[in-house]
Amino acid sequence: MTIRHLIIAIIVLSGSLVGKAQEFTANVGTVRDAYNFWFHAPEGGKREGAHYPLLIFLHGQSLCGKNLSKVKKYGAIDAVARGRSIDCYIVAPQNPGGSWNPHKIMNIVDWAAANYSVDTTRIYVYGMSLGGYGTLDLAATYPDRIAAALAMCGGATVKDLSGLSKLPLWIVHGTADRAVSVSASDRVVEAIKATGDDSRLIYSRMPGIDHGRPARVFYLGQTYDWLFSHSLHDEGREVNRDFELTPQMLQNAYQDLGRNFQPEYDE
Repeated sequence: MTIRHLIIAIIVLSGSLVGKAQEFTANVGTVRDAYNFWFHAPEGGKREGAHYPLLIFLHGQSLCGKNLSKVKKYGAIDAVARGRSIDCYIVAPQNPGGSWNPHKIMNIVDWAAANYSVDTTRIYVYGMSLGGYGTLDLAATYPDRIAAALAMCGGATVKDLSGLSKLPLWIVHGTADRAVSVSASDRVVEAIKATGDDSRLIYSRMPGIDHGRPARVFYLGQTYDWLFSHSLHDEGREVNRDFELTPQMLQNAYQDLGRNFQPEYDE
């Protein structure tokens, strides 16, 4: 390859990377009584007559603050940047600190639904650590609006958890987690069982898994297959049990992305 051809290749590559970054737009002060957030519209998302799911990504404590760029370190934005195809609208808010506020999150969802062709029967939420808490709090508060939720290594802060029995929910927590004890998820599971209906719950209580390893779930293709397989229109709101999560799957989470990398997760 000549120097000229190399320069052209670098320019083309740089352009593609810029285009990839531009798929997410920063929104600061866009929505009243809400968080600042990144927003992603899928290709064709503004096409008349087309409706797409909406996915909410809630980050952990280490990404809190007022610098939106921190939210790119792991999770939905990084998964897309690494090559994972997620064909939906994506909302990635930044929590300045403290517990996630379900109402502020839902204000962003309402904004997205008012301005884009969101399929409001297919709204999903996932997160880990502090984001796992936020996921469960949001799902418990709005079980009739969230089609499915996936909470990793978190717990819950809202008092009424009865709503969690009403929607498909997957909870993942490692027994070797030293940052957030697995007992936090255990308590949520017990609260769901106390309602008399835990038929929509999947609980992956993973022996020997620490706090950081579940971050790999964000990069698994099956994560999105599982979430998107649910809709508010599903009869009985049944949970899809055709998927599994194993330590080996977490170990190999990045293989089909074509790169051997470690996300910048440092909870």
